[in-house]
Amino acid sequence: MSKLIAVTGKGGVGKTTISALLIKYLLDAGKTPVLAIDADPNSCLDAALGVKVTGTVGRAREEVRDAASSGAVTGISKNELLQMKIEQGLVEAEGFDLIAMGRPEGAGCYCYANNVLKDVIAEISSNYPYVVLDNEAGLENLSRRIVQKVDLLVLVSDGSNAGLNTLTRLYELANEMEMSYGKLALVVNRLRTGELPPRVKEIKEYTKASIVIGLPDNAEIAEFAEDNKSYLNISADNPLYKKLCELAGDE
Repeated sequence: MSKLIAVTGKGGVGKTTISALLIKYLLDAGKTPVLAIDADPNSCLDAALGVKVTGTVGRAREEVRDAASSGAVTGISKNELLQMKIEQGLVEAEGFDLIAMGRPEGAGCYCYANNVLKDVIAEISSNYPYVVLDNEAGLENLSRRIVQKVDLLVLVSDGSNAGLNTLTRLYELANEMEMSYGKLALVVNRLRTGELPPRVKEIKEYTKASIVIGLPDNAEIAEFAEDNKSYLNISADNPLYKKLCELAGDE
């Protein structure tokens, strides 16, 4: 049975970087194949992993809608055609596969595509021992309910008061959405001193988080981001990466 790791947080806190480094850990530990899911409409997890997405759920939705409106869908249901197109957009790489949500190219609600993505995840995730879900930035990502049960829920923020407030709100929203998780981890990223703000202790007690880690600014990570390099090539002794290995070590 596959284990699911979901990473969420507000925009600009390094959520996608952390997702990519958790995938690197799973690859380095031989826990393959990994299914990476980029649920952010901005679709930047592919660059962080050194691959290129060519087809997204959003694009598949538009193609199926256009085909249905023109009467070109015959011999197959609209739902089956959308599932097929989503699976065709799967990026295959060494040790992992990637599926991206993307954004719709026209007007309309994401609800139908969301529901199909849920079905596809449920259907294909059994082929992977580990699934890593990089959620959309912001609080609304959890309300889309793409998944309802995860083994490890990682809430990411920076060390600002606003960021720490977001940790609490994300925790509350996860519970409002009745998300079930085996373990909750809080990650406070981009700390200038590497020391966790005193308030984090209070947040840990409130959320009953299993683990809290603070990640300092990291020169190698910054260099990779500036040069658009794959985080899968980060050195194994990078201190930030090693801390994230501890986070996912039990998974």
